[in-house]
Amino acid sequence: MLLDFDPTVTHFEEQPVTIAYQDPVGARRTYTPDVLVHYRPEAQREHRPVLYEIKYRDDLRTHWQDYRSKFKAARRYARTQGWVFRLITEREIRTPYLKNATFLRQYQERALEGGDRHRILDLLAKQGETSPETLLASSSADRWERARLLPVLWALIAAREVGADLTVPLTMHRRIWSLDPREERRNARRIYSQTGACCYRRGTTLPDRESR
Repeated sequence: MLLDFDPTVTHFEEQPVTIAYQDPVGARRTYTPDVLVHYRPEAQREHRPVLYEIKYRDDLRTHWQDYRSKFKAARRYARTQGWVFRLITEREIRTPYLKNATFLRQYQERALEGGDRHRILDLLAKQGETSPETLLASSSADRWERARLLPVLWALIAAREVGADLTVPLTMHRRIWSLDPREERRNARRIYSQTGACCYRRGTTLPDRESR
C-alpha cells in the first residue's frame, strides 16, 4: 500500500533476487529479500534502488544472530548492484501515514471534473493554509454541496495537488495548504521574514530508516 501510494516510486519487484551466503558455522545458505524498489531520478530521498527486508521487531530481537549474516550478505550484494539495502519493521510501516494512504488510495483514480478541481484549488490558493472543514465551509452554504465536494478535496490530497501532513491522522480539522507556486513563494517570504530562514512544507513518504 505504501509503495503503491508513493509518487516517487516508479515500480517495485517482490522477492527480486536470491542471495547465496555462509552462515556463522560456514554452511552455505540462500536468502531472498522482500522487495526491490525503484524511485524516480528526481526523488530527493533516495536516488538508488532500495532492497528492503521487512521484519517484526520482536522477531529481530529473538533471532538477530541468525539473521545477521544474511543481512550482511544482502548489504554487500546490494552495493555491487548499485542499490541500497534497508531493514524496516512494523514501527516504520504501521503508522498514521499508512492509515492515511489506505484511506486516500480509494480516491487516487477518481476522475475530477475540471470545474470542481479549479474551484477547490482557487479557494485554497486564496486562503493559503486552512482545514478541510473551513475550506468547504467557504465553498458553499449548502451542506449537500459541501458533502459533494469533500471527495474532490480528498482526491486532490491523494494526487499531491493539495498539501497535507500525512504523518498525522487526516481529519476535517487538520492543516492543509496550497501548493500553488505563487502561494509557496509568498509563504516562503513570510517564513523568511519571521525566522530569517526559508523553508518549504513537505509531506513524507515511505520511511527509509534502517532498524538496527
